Amino acid sequence: MSSLLRGEEMCLAQLFLQSGSAYDCISELGELGLVEFRDLNPNVNAFQRKHVNEIKKCEEMERILGYLLREVKKAHISLPERDMNPVAPSPKHIMTIMEQLQKLEVELGEVTRNKEKLQKNLLELTEYTHMLRITRNFVQRTTEEPLQVHYEEFPFLEKDTRMDYSSMQRLGAKLGFISGLIQRAKIEAFERMLWRVCKGYTILSSAEVDEYLEDPDTGEPTKSVVFLISYWGDQIGQKVKKICDCYHCHLYPYPSSNDERNDVVEGLRTRIQDLHTVLHRTEDYLRQVLIKASESVYTWVVQVKKMKAIYYILNLCSFDVTNKCLISEVWCPVNDIPRLRRALEDGSRKSGATVPSFVNRIPTTDTPPTLIRTNKFTSGFQNIVDAYGVGSYREVNPAPFTIITFPFLFAVMFGDLGHGVIMSLLAFWMVRYENNRKLKNTRNEIWNTFFEGRYIILMMGLFSIYTGLIYNDCFSKSLNIFGSGWSVKAMFEAKKWTNDVLGANDILTLDPNVTGVFKGPYPFGIDPIWNLASNRLTFLNSYKMKMSVILGIIHMSFGVVLSTYNHRHFRKKYNLYLVFLPELLFLLCLFGYLVFMIFYKWLVFTAKDSRHAPSILIHFINMFLHAEELEPLYPGQSGLQGFLVIIAVLSVPVLLLGKPVYLYWLQNGGRNRLGMYRGYERVRRNSDEELCLLRSEDMEEGSSHSELTSSGEHLSEEFNFADECLHQAIHTIEYCLGCVSNTASYLRLWALSLAHAQLSEVLWTMVMRVGLRMDTTLGVIFLVPVFSLFAVLTVSILLVMEGLSAFLHALRLHWVEFQNKFYSGTGVKFCPFSFSLMPSSFEHDGLL
Repeated sequence: MSSLLRGEEMCLAQLFLQSGSAYDCISELGELGLVEFRDLNPNVNAFQRKHVNEIKKCEEMERILGYLLREVKKAHISLPERDMNPVAPSPKHIMTIMEQLQKLEVELGEVTRNKEKLQKNLLELTEYTHMLRITRNFVQRTTEEPLQVHYEEFPFLEKDTRMDYSSMQRLGAKLGFISGLIQRAKIEAFERMLWRVCKGYTILSSAEVDEYLEDPDTGEPTKSVVFLISYWGDQIGQKVKKICDCYHCHLYPYPSSNDERNDVVEGLRTRIQDLHTVLHRTEDYLRQVLIKASESVYTWVVQVKKMKAIYYILNLCSFDVTNKCLISEVWCPVNDIPRLRRALEDGSRKSGATVPSFVNRIPTTDTPPTLIRTNKFTSGFQNIVDAYGVGSYREVNPAPFTIITFPFLFAVMFGDLGHGVIMSLLAFWMVRYENNRKLKNTRNEIWNTFFEGRYIILMMGLFSIYTGLIYNDCFSKSLNIFGSGWSVKAMFEAKKWTNDVLGANDILTLDPNVTGVFKGPYPFGIDPIWNLASNRLTFLNSYKMKMSVILGIIHMSFGVVLSTYNHRHFRKKYNLYLVFLPELLFLLCLFGYLVFMIFYKWLVFTAKDSRHAPSILIHFINMFLHAEELEPLYPGQSGLQGFLVIIAVLSVPVLLLGKPVYLYWLQNGGRNRLGMYRGYERVRRNSDEELCLLRSEDMEEGSSHSELTSSGEHLSEEFNFADECLHQAIHTIEYCLGCVSNTASYLRLWALSLAHAQLSEVLWTMVMRVGLRMDTTLGVIFLVPVFSLFAVLTVSILLVMEGLSAFLHALRLHWVEFQNKFYSGTGVKFCPFSFSLMPSSFEHDGLL
């Protein structure tokens, strides 16, 4: 819990790795994920580092593995279970893996090329067969199959029912033929081009192939058209061939006689049968090769990823003067130092090194990265906080409190028992099957977002059930669980209501002053009788508006109180008196007093004198105007309000000038006090506010009195009184104005709760009530589509859209109104060297 509240204590350490055991030591660290490495060679180009050749080999192996995975996926072969986690191979085994992958790539490439060549030959023979079959009667047709050709140059030939070579030759021209196939989408443009270029010296006959043929370029099935072009003259023939090349036509020789055609068709049939046999055997062999490769490809992917990461880390290290020892600097949690030492010992033992590797903590003035340990439940809430900004080192983390406050504020805006149950069931289903690989490894980003936040959705649903019971609202209807505390019978018994009164008035008022009318408050939540009242909306608006103000003041006050933990931890006690106390007094003397008046009015005024209860808003305004109270809320109200206003006004100059003046005095008059402090000086980067020395217990790290003194002088030189005054003035203005605007901002709790309740009521009235009012047999049948429409609209509008709206508003209340009271969010996240956290390009491409 301490880690989640403030983050782990970090230290900077030096690793001394022997050259022979450095690879194995870093491999052990990668498996554990304990440290974050720093680059000790920032001025060295990436291509000039020591292990650049090994990284290139790993990238080459990644290229081969990508090719294998694509072929495996193309063959629809499933990969084995990915539960295994092989360790990084030793450097001497790298060449073995490289040779295996290259051999497999060559073999697979040859088989694939042979398969593609066979498929291309089969496609050509199939197209040739279709061309011969369809063009059989293009030149000589029977009368049963009329000729569908157009003779642009000799239109009188269209009247002939028979056409052969002899009739063509009688025209006195040298006749030639070009036949082939073209895609159906290009035939019209192809025909127009022939007409424009050849000036009518061609005869084009075409017919569509009945079945789909595979496109050799894209592999997709396409429709093709067989064409036969008759032309006159060699020059026209050359032009026709060039046009065919431009349109990527597949040309095939045209037989000059029927006997030759029959011989060609018979030969094609035999060759196609042989190709089918060879192609089937080739595909079987290719599948066997891919199945064998798929058994080891995942292991190779993990090993290559680890090898590449290890060599990348080795490039961040530097050599000592003897070039026999690698030195690296790492950030490490203090509590993990023993595990780090054991990991180095295990790495040295595996490599067989005679000299062990060791770790040494070193002092530093750099700000460490922030590490907050989370689990699957807290990680979602921590991501909400980190989206605002990663916390500064060792400052209070809002995530533990966000676990409760975030779903609660969401539920205040979303409160509905029925909607909360639906949301909880969905979240519980995701939690129940959270280890299902199909749910975790989808490529749908929207689903992944919901799945990662399943525990947040579960908490929001449970809190929505609670607030739904408080509002007594379930799909816009109230639940009478305990029985109403109001009684209509008592009004008749007291002769307040009679039959004449009922007939003369459409709206009647229950008088709680009449004995027996009001028996007492409803045990839990709002009385269900308010669902029937005509002034229900007025009552709920008043209740929810006051509730929003109360929750907002409590939430902001809690944020101000949390800032004390930062002031005490960073040894800046002066902030408790010069920052925290004025902020808290300003907030509570004004808006805390408003909360007090709300509770006082609720507790003091009863049903008998409720008509004489004054307006809290008027009292709060008169508090600043010093107007005479016509009817005070309580005795001594004017004096107390004047005192609170004076305290609030006086806290502003203290907040504005107190800290800069104190730091100026500490700079000039209190310099001799620097020697009283021991330990490190933790100074946040780019911040002149934190100029206080921190106590520390790290005496083993060698912090001497002279070092502290010189560091204190450095702080004194950097202090600028004008900058500090400007910074504090901005903070004061932002805080004082923010107290007003942030309090008003919490009214969104009331607004969204009202909007959600009204939308739910409108949906019930306009959809569900229509089906329930039909009391005939047809009404039962009609109720099915009505309920389906009601369910769809409820999920899409009230759950998804309204839920997203409430989520965003709750997010804003935490980021702006709550966290800015104590949370700076200017830190750097701790990114440990861990194999499990490294993304794989194959997973991003969907190959794994």
